[in-house]
Order: sequence, then structure tokens, then C-alpha cells
Amino acid sequence: MTTDAVPTTTTMTAELAQRQLDAYNAHDLEAFVACYADDVEVYALPSMEPMLRGIAALRARYGPYFAQQKPAGRLSSPRLVLGSMAIDPEAVTLADGTSMEAIALYHVEGGLIRRVWFIRS
Repeated sequence: MTTDAVPTTTTMTAELAQRQLDAYNAHDLEAFVACYADDVEVYALPSMEPMLRGIAALRARYGPYFAQQKPAGRLSSPRLVLGSMAIDPEAVTLADGTSMEAIALYHVEGGLIRRVWFIRS
């Protein structure tokens, strides 16, 4: 899970975004974190400070979330991909029936997701 020099293509970015969404929906923490760089940064816009930094923090946040909330995410509009960036308009439903909409922007470096920005409703 390093960000060594691996060329990023639009196809690779799209496949990685889909792989992490599939792992998210399967609540498969290991497959999910395998999509992310060790030094991943996740932001909740408009904040310019990461809400989490690093694979350990990602694991600590999503492990309990998957176990307790059983989220189900889907693309609410087609994914947009350009080079190393994927933009996913998402709708997420939790086990208790709560739902939310978000836009996730994934930046791929070295064949892994290095940064994520969320815009939530």
C-alpha cells in the first residue's frame, strides 16, 4: 500500500473507485483498505483539514461503521473519471433506514487512493 510511481490511467482510476465501492457494500474492511495508500487523507469539505489521516485511522473508522451501520452505497449518477480523479455522486442507506447523499472525489496516486474529499448533504 505505497504510492510508488505507477502510472494512473482513467481506466485504472475507474476500476479502483469501483473496487472500493464494492468492498464498502460488502462490508469487507480488508478489501476496502487495500484500495487506499498508507498515508491516505480524507476530507469533509468545506474543511481544509483532514478528518482522518493514514490507513490505521481509516481502518479504525470504517471497521465499526461497517459492523454497526451496514451501509449500502450506490452511484446516484454516473461516475465521472478524468486521469487520476474519480467523482462519485453517491446515495448511502444505513441499516436503520437513514439515508444520505454525498459526492466523493477520489485522487489516485501510485495505483491507490491517496486523497478523498466528501461533500455531504
